[in-house]
Amino acid sequence: MDQEQQDQKHHLEQQLQWTVEQVRILDEMNLILHEMKRIAEYALAHTLSAIEIERLNGELDTLKNEFTSLERQLYPILH
Repeated sequence: MDQEQQDQKHHLEQQLQWTVEQVRILDEMNLILHEMKRIAEYALAHTLSAIEIERLNGELDTLKNEFTSLERQLYPILH
């Protein structure tokens, strides 16, 4: 391989690594969104006490913070 081919190979390997990382982040974001949906559907389907509502809101806040952190990793220039 000449230098140009090696450079191109290195560039493509970097792009692949970046893409794999982006997919990992998106997968984690998807899991968080599904968990948030599950919590919301549970809350709609049940009559909850104030304590249960507070606990679920705490879980949603934690998930929201995790999602925001992943979003910053996905779009670092925007944050």
